[in-house]
Amino acid sequence: MRLELFVDDVSESLTFYRDVLGFEVMGENASYKSLRFGESRIAVQDVRTLEPGHPLAGPGKRGLGVEFVLEVGDVTALHQRVQKQWAHVTGLKRQAWGLTDFRVTDPDGYYWRITEQRR
Repeated sequence: MRLELFVDDVSESLTFYRDVLGFEVMGENASYKSLRFGESRIAVQDVRTLEPGHPLAGPGKRGLGVEFVLEVGDVTALHQRVQKQWAHVTGLKRQAWGLTDFRVTDPDGYYWRITEQRR
């Protein structure tokens, strides 16, 4: 699966996904960046490139009603990295289902649960 996130500021989103979370840039142009983290793929695209009337083109907070889940090999190390660089992050928590995770919100309000990989 690949996600495309429509954002207000592609540069700000790129900084978050590349520099804070550790995604690798795979392809890019001025209004679109393709990124990956292991097998996960996302793209960030300037929301102003959408056609007028597109259901995602309207103003307002983005990402409502969705939680993205990213499985990583070392959730503790990534959490430490994110905490140093980003204000909108929760603490690490061992969940009732047995996995440890943390939550972080990107510059446009997209909500991520970063969790350890299932064994």
